Amino acid sequence: MSSQNHRHLLLIVASAQGHLNPTLQLAKQLTRASPTIYVTFATTANALTRINLPSKGSSSNLDRFFFATFMTGFDDGVKPSDDPRSVAEKAKRVGSTSLHDLILSLSNKGRPVDLVIYSLMLPWAADVARELHVPSALLFIQSATTFAIYNRYFNGINRNDDDDNKKCPQLGVELPGLPLFESCDLPTFLLPSSPHYFAAPTIEDHIRVLERDPILTVFINSFDALEEAAITKAFDHDHRMKMITIGPLIPSAYSDMIDPYDASYGCDLFERSREYLAWLENKAEKSVIYVSFGSMAVIKRKQFEEILHGLDLTGRPYLWVVRPITHNKVMGDEDEVVIDDILKNGLGPFGGSPLEKGLIVPWCCQVEVLSHPSIGCFVTHCGWNSILESLVIGVPMIGVPQISDQPTNAKLVEEVWGVGIKAKKKNNEGITIVGREEVKRCVEKVMGDEEIGHKIRKNTKKWMELALEAIMEGGSSKNNLECFLVEVINMEGPLKDKRSRIAN
Repeated sequence: MSSQNHRHLLLIVASAQGHLNPTLQLAKQLTRASPTIYVTFATTANALTRINLPSKGSSSNLDRFFFATFMTGFDDGVKPSDDPRSVAEKAKRVGSTSLHDLILSLSNKGRPVDLVIYSLMLPWAADVARELHVPSALLFIQSATTFAIYNRYFNGINRNDDDDNKKCPQLGVELPGLPLFESCDLPTFLLPSSPHYFAAPTIEDHIRVLERDPILTVFINSFDALEEAAITKAFDHDHRMKMITIGPLIPSAYSDMIDPYDASYGCDLFERSREYLAWLENKAEKSVIYVSFGSMAVIKRKQFEEILHGLDLTGRPYLWVVRPITHNKVMGDEDEVVIDDILKNGLGPFGGSPLEKGLIVPWCCQVEVLSHPSIGCFVTHCGWNSILESLVIGVPMIGVPQISDQPTNAKLVEEVWGVGIKAKKKNNEGITIVGREEVKRCVEKVMGDEEIGHKIRKNTKKWMELALEAIMEGGSSKNNLECFLVEVINMEGPLKDKRSRIAN
């Protein structure tokens, strides 16, 4: 890295599957975009052991792709009994010191950092970068709409601006050009009644950190056509905000096809099953229901049973991912269904016999499954990565949102883009769940011959084409990333001063 034209970007990301995947994909695309870009990818030590990038193909560029670790104080996992707020405070304190030392260490090794790109839940990274006179940018791995909702919520820009309405999501959040987001549509982090409300201060820190930055740079894992209203209208009040859409961040083999070896993100926190592809090969085109609720959402036993019975009622084949114990916990939540329960108690089909109507596996390569010709719809928790993968590959969705931004995404899927429907929940023995009849109803609506099914599939095809257009040569997301890299590569003057300050 002796050439003064080379630029070194440090990407720092939390050790969650949904955070690692898009950040890894961005790192691959950065090194692929320019021979002058060097990347150091930093995460926790445990997560780093699960990363396995391909050694072939243009996306590897391993001579310009480095790895590093930072500490959070919880490198051995988090227990359910740990207080979430205390966890966040300790992670910020330990993580800030660790990142500070990492940036200095890289500089001392002749690899000074020109830009820090930090992901969600790590707002303190921007403060560390600023202390060391290094510019930073946020990689926002949720939708632009969700980012706009966070910004409006924490800045009190809602239907009314009086004190009673500030930070009061019960009235809903309005965004120009979009339907009203009622409290049930908002990210669970913003609801005082939610067990996930503990994350609200960290989300607010993201907003405040950006406000302290003279240039507010936010990369959004989305594309212009998909979220035009949120991108162009939601931030009219702050002209400093520089929102750069660079998505969908999907492996190249399933998106722009520049690198066929780039067929996975390169990180699995759980061990993949091996039998699902052979099982899918025996199924008719667009006949299989794929079910997955991601790497974080907890499915309780009663909900599991209702979905399982609902899938059986459809009479259609289904592939369901039920992961092992939640990856960032020492032990699981009480009543959480994991793959061991299925094996021990015979709760569902497991084994991969071609004659089985259904198959439950512990983990899979989701883009590989979604792109299989046999997949007809996706019953999803509506995590943002899953939404984008479905859009790019062209699979209609049934939304069963659980936590975080998932309720917001489910509303967009059904009411804004028309690429699926949201399952309705009901009260069952004191808990709110999606019943078996509702599962059957949704599947028949999406996969059946009714007008709504044809309309959903037509919309899915439209958005697939627009998503691919955005990331192809000349597309909006590809152009946005290339233009930003030109700015990074041509940085002079102040950047050299910042480098010398770090070195000294």
